[in-house]
Amino acid sequence: MNNSYETVIGLEVHVELSTATKIFCGCRTDFGGAPNSHTCPVCTGMPGTLPVLNKKVLEAAIAVGLATGCEITRVGRFDRKNYFYPDNPQNYQISQLYFPICRKGSVEIETKAGKKSIGITEIHMEEDAGKLYHAEDGTSLVDYNRSGVPLLEIVTEPDLSSGEEAVAFLEKLRTMISYLGVSDCKMQEGSMRADVNLSVRKPGEDLGTRTEMKNLGSFRSVIRAAEAETKRQIDLLEAGEQVLQETRRFDEASGTSFSMRSKEEARDYRYFPDPDLPPVVVSDELIEKIRSEAPEHREARILRFEKEYGLPEYDCKILTETKTLGDFFEEAALIAGAGDGKAAPTEENVSSSYKKVSNYIMGELLRLQKERGMDEDEIPMSPEHLAELIRMTEEGLITGTVAKQIFEVMFDKDCDPRAYANEQDLCILKNEGVIESAVDQILATETGPVAEYLSGKEKVLGYLVGQTMKALQVKADAGEIRALLLKRLKDRSE
Repeated sequence: MNNSYETVIGLEVHVELSTATKIFCGCRTDFGGAPNSHTCPVCTGMPGTLPVLNKKVLEAAIAVGLATGCEITRVGRFDRKNYFYPDNPQNYQISQLYFPICRKGSVEIETKAGKKSIGITEIHMEEDAGKLYHAEDGTSLVDYNRSGVPLLEIVTEPDLSSGEEAVAFLEKLRTMISYLGVSDCKMQEGSMRADVNLSVRKPGEDLGTRTEMKNLGSFRSVIRAAEAETKRQIDLLEAGEQVLQETRRFDEASGTSFSMRSKEEARDYRYFPDPDLPPVVVSDELIEKIRSEAPEHREARILRFEKEYGLPEYDCKILTETKTLGDFFEEAALIAGAGDGKAAPTEENVSSSYKKVSNYIMGELLRLQKERGMDEDEIPMSPEHLAELIRMTEEGLITGTVAKQIFEVMFDKDCDPRAYANEQDLCILKNEGVIESAVDQILATETGPVAEYLSGKEKVLGYLVGQTMKALQVKADAGEIRALLLKRLKDRSE
């Protein structure tokens, strides 16, 4: 790519709020459901109906505004954005143009060059449109379940310079909003979508002509679309042609974008104040109430986990990537650290338990989520059972290898680990005669490795321990086996 140009990106991020009902009516907002089953005269645009603002939507918007350092508009209003499309039953969308609920904020991201502040131009409330389904025979159907679902549109300044920076911003924004609990921000379900406004210019020049790529539904798409559009615009300019201001659609399969229409301006939509909705008046008391009730954000949680649980920063960052994961860790850690109630837990044992919980989550849990193709917030096991599994290893009832086997069963079935270990006869053998017999059998059959060890190749001992464990179906303590092998081998060398 031509390095004499720089890329300039601004984002418009649509976040679907997880309120129980829609923004201007009482219909449910559940994802899925039979087509047109979550509708009423208001969200399908029937004549004579009147919208009523859902207060929870306003509170969510203020919470996001406060988290992003925005100024909250004390007296705002809604406007009608006029356009015709089959998924828009009213022939206008209720949005906010002139007095958005939030303005002038920022979000700090990490880049290759260090920290960078991305300006937030505004955050406004609006309603979503329905969804069109296009059949192979050329007909189209519309589902209005999504019509009227509350959205926040978060508009950034043109402060981003690459697809990677755009993704860093989206990841940070997703974490902030999901911690607030106002949206799950699942891009695969459409509850978070991004429009990329992009232009190129030579350093020091004014902003170039921008294009907009709409409704990018994955971080991978954002990066690929930004790279492809940057190259396309540079190629046009280098060939002496102009970049047209237009809306484009990025095709994931081909990795290229196609022109949809010329880029509209606000005047093209003939905005005017919605006559059916009164002004939105926000009191200082409401703002302070929302501020005081805001949950702990990720950065604060990272620091607290380091201090309270004595974990490395690396662990804390992974454990707090989602609020759900952090909650799961904390519940399991507190139970595991409390011990079994038979003896007062020591500070050293408690700290060790915390680290074991962290290791299981970062290792086994995240691995199984990835293998099963599960969402990062899907944790199909209880923190109590993980704590119990750790307690069993600390009591010496099961080996580490068996514990990992049980963990996978718990992940799939959320079973009680102690009951499962007893049912499957997985507890460590305490019969010294059985262990001694297995050790003697291995020494008798593995004559080659035994001879190597006796000749000075001590690394072979690990192999002999492994073979003995295998013979005992991993139900014996490796340290005990090692000690017994050393004793037997020492007797043979004398």
